[in-house]
Amino acid sequence: MTAVPVNLLDFDLDGLAAFCEGLGEKRFRATQLLRWIHQRGVADFGQMSDLARSLREKLAGRAVTAALPVVSQHESRDGTIKWLFDVGGGNAVESVFIPEDDRGTLCVSSQAGCAVGCRFCSTGHQGFSRNLSTGEIVAQLWFAEHFLRRHLQSQERVISNVVMMGMGEPLQNYDRLLPALRLMLDDHGYGLSRRRVTVSTCGVVPMIDRLARDCPVALAVSLHAPTDELRDRLVPLNRKYPLDELLQACARYLASAPRDFITFEYCMLDGVNDAPEHARALIELVRRHAAEGLRCKFNLIAFNQFPQSGLARSPMPRVLAFCKLLGDAGIVTTVRKTRGDDIDAACGQLAGGVQDRTRVQERMARQRTVALYPARAPARKAVS
Repeated sequence: MTAVPVNLLDFDLDGLAAFCEGLGEKRFRATQLLRWIHQRGVADFGQMSDLARSLREKLAGRAVTAALPVVSQHESRDGTIKWLFDVGGGNAVESVFIPEDDRGTLCVSSQAGCAVGCRFCSTGHQGFSRNLSTGEIVAQLWFAEHFLRRHLQSQERVISNVVMMGMGEPLQNYDRLLPALRLMLDDHGYGLSRRRVTVSTCGVVPMIDRLARDCPVALAVSLHAPTDELRDRLVPLNRKYPLDELLQACARYLASAPRDFITFEYCMLDGVNDAPEHARALIELVRRHAAEGLRCKFNLIAFNQFPQSGLARSPMPRVLAFCKLLGDAGIVTTVRKTRGDDIDAACGQLAGGVQDRTRVQERMARQRTVALYPARAPARKAVS
């Protein structure tokens, strides 16, 4: 029986070195391969001219560099580009490139769907199918970088920043995420700075601690509420890892982080979490944890509406008033500029398409009932 060729996009440098050693090759061959694949975007082993012919012949039968099929590509009026990638089994994931004057940012997905089920997130409302492999995570960056170089006729690196803010909760796919992050940082791969690679999480506390030990990059936390009672309703994971535990983990992370602050993402929801008393509660929460070493900035995000959520976007005057209250308290706060909303590429809009295994409609209906009738909520600390 013929063995299925391995996808070299699944390997960081150590993994590729182990694969090469299994072929009877020296470690430096892995470095050469990494440069050809990730720096030059070459998938055909025959074109890798400084590899020994014997190695190229071995690779031809045992390995591939397998990109993800592109289902569709849409470009926004503001230059944002969204791709839909087929990951098999009826599942598809989305990635978004956001060009700015001083950077090019790629938003990458880590799962087909998402099991967390945040009320304001379109991905969460479609349910969860499976984790992506390391190769499927990396393939989004590999395709986007080399497509954009051809598209823009550039010999230089186009993507300067990667944010794991696409579909899925990255820290619930940790074992596949970690080699992908190492490839992004490797000088023989994409050579990105740790400050320019960001993992966004809803707050998987044990994995935040592991990331600090294994591969500390910039960290963004989807906060969205100043109290456990409200966050339980918006971010169900809060029932397992409540706010105090989460912010303590954030303070610990700063000892290893490449930046001296944690970014807290806060989606502004009309009449839900955007009142002055919510801002004052946030200020108190941050001040309480500042004594533990927590330093943070807030990024206020416009909610991108979709019918199933039952939620609405906060009016801009209320967002600006909220921002001023935090700023006056000495907390660095910005209002995120919405990009790509005309192609459903803005924050919280990525949907792709998955074969749901999580009975999401039932869970979301239960969340909406709890939001309307909080007295029916289950006891705290119940695992969602």
